[in-house]
Amino acid sequence: MPRLTRPARLLAAALVLTATASACGGQDAAAPTSSSAPASGSAAPAGFEAVKAAAQGQTVNWYMYGGDDALNAYVNGYVKDSLAELGITLNQVKISDTAEAVNKVLGEKQAGKDTGGSVDLIWINGENFATLKQADALTCGYVETLPSAANVDLASPGIATDFGRPTEGCEVPWQQATSSLVYDSSALTETDTASVTSLFDWAEAHPGRFTYPAPPDFTGSMAVRTFFFDTAGGADQFLGEFDRAAYDAAAPQLWQRLNDLEPSLYRSGETYPAGGPEVEKLFAGDEIDAYLTYASSGVGTLVEKGTYDGATREAVFDSGNIGNYSFTAIPYNAAHKEAAMVLADLLLSPEAALENAGPDGAGFTSAIDLAKLPADQAKPFEALQQSPYQVPPAELAAKTLPEVSSDYVDRLEKDWKANVLQR
Repeated sequence: MPRLTRPARLLAAALVLTATASACGGQDAAAPTSSSAPASGSAAPAGFEAVKAAAQGQTVNWYMYGGDDALNAYVNGYVKDSLAELGITLNQVKISDTAEAVNKVLGEKQAGKDTGGSVDLIWINGENFATLKQADALTCGYVETLPSAANVDLASPGIATDFGRPTEGCEVPWQQATSSLVYDSSALTETDTASVTSLFDWAEAHPGRFTYPAPPDFTGSMAVRTFFFDTAGGADQFLGEFDRAAYDAAAPQLWQRLNDLEPSLYRSGETYPAGGPEVEKLFAGDEIDAYLTYASSGVGTLVEKGTYDGATREAVFDSGNIGNYSFTAIPYNAAHKEAAMVLADLLLSPEAALENAGPDGAGFTSAIDLAKLPADQAKPFEALQQSPYQVPPAELAAKTLPEVSSDYVDRLEKDWKANVLQR
C-alpha cells in the first residue's frame, strides 16, 4: 500500500539529486562512506556527471540471483567492462534467493549499521521489495534523476507498482518478464498447448515430459500463479488487497489439481527443479517437452544458437500469461550509492539493454519503452522481437494478466510447499 515519505537530507555527493531526495517511510538516507564525498552539511554538486565522478574508484557489490549462466556472463562481461571504463569495479555477489540479500540488509538495520552497508544494489521485485520498503530500508527519490530513466514510462502500472505496492522512486526498472509456454511442436500440438487443462491432459498422457520449478523460485512461483488463476476462473478477483474468502474458495482446488498432476511430472514429481535455468537444460537435453518460461523474448535466440531444436515453439494459454518487471534497488545504508546509481543507470541504457536482449546476452527484454527511443535505436529491439519461434509481441501484450499483490504471492508459495511439496 502507499507509504508517505518526508524529505530527507541531500545525499552528500553520492545521490547528488537535482531535487530533494527522500528515503522510504521517513528514514533519512545516509551519505555513502566514499572518500570523494564532501564533509557532512556541505552542498551536494548538481547533475549526474557529479555522481559518476564520485563513483570513480568505488566497488559496487551487486547481490543478484546467480543461477543463470547466460546472465552471469553478460554481467561479468559487458556490464563489468562498461563500469570499468567509468572507473568502477563490479563485484557480483551470486545468491540463490533474493531473500538472502534482504535478510542481510535487515540484519544490518537491526544491528544499527546505518552506513557502510555490505549490499550496494539488489536485483529485486515482488515480496522482497515489499519487505524492504515496509522496513524503511531502501534509498528512494533518485530514480527520475537517472539519465536512462527518460527511456521508461515510469507512470505505467507495471512500473509504478511492484506486485501491487507503489514503487515511489525506491527501485529502478530493469527487465520485463513475460511468461509463455515453451514446447516441442513435434511432441505437442497447438490443441495441447491451448489451455492449462489441455496441457495437464497431455502431461498425464505423456508422463515425465513436463515439469515446473519449486517455488519460491520466481519461475516456479509464476507457474503456480498461472495455474491458480486458471483454476479460479481469472485473475481480476485477486487484484487489490488480499481477499481471504476469494483465496480460500480457489486454493484447495488448485492443490488437488497439482497433486493429481504430480505423478505425471518429470521424475514423477519426486523432486522439482530448483529454478528456470535447470528446467531449460532439461528441455535442451530432450528430457522434457514443455515448460513455462519468464523469458519469452529469448526463445528465438536459443533456437538460432542451436541450444534448442528448430521444432521449438511458444504458446500462451487461453486464460492468459503473467508478466511483470524486475528492478534494481539500493539499500538505505549502501556503502557505495554513487556506483550503485551508475550501475542502475547503465543497465537501463539502450546499449546495455540491446546487448542483454541479443544473442550474446541473456535474452531478457528491457523495461525500456521503445516509443521513447529514436527510430534508429528502437529498430534493433523490434527486430529481435520478431521470430517464427516466439509468440508475437502484440499477442503477448494482449493476453498478459495483471500482477497481484505480494500477499497473494507469499501465501501461494507457502501453501504450495505445505499442500503439494510436503503432502
